Amino acid sequence: MLKGIDYWEELRESPSQMEICVAIFANVLELDEQGEPLNEKYAERRAAAWLYRYCTGELPPGEPDIEPWECQLH
Repeated sequence: MLKGIDYWEELRESPSQMEICVAIFANVLELDEQGEPLNEKYAERRAAAWLYRYCTGELPPGEPDIEPWECQLH
């Protein structure tokens, strides 16, 4: 999804945006009773979708909008 996007250059100057990207991953990630991830790839995809939108101004085709709860900092 991020192929060809120089996202590091974008985030390097704005650490608070990287914090949001990590928050999305953590908020979406679900763990089982032993603390093992159940949806790690999905959480990764949601964080990547946000990063894609941050860098390009739009979400990847077919990707649902980022929900407010996904971006909440705790």
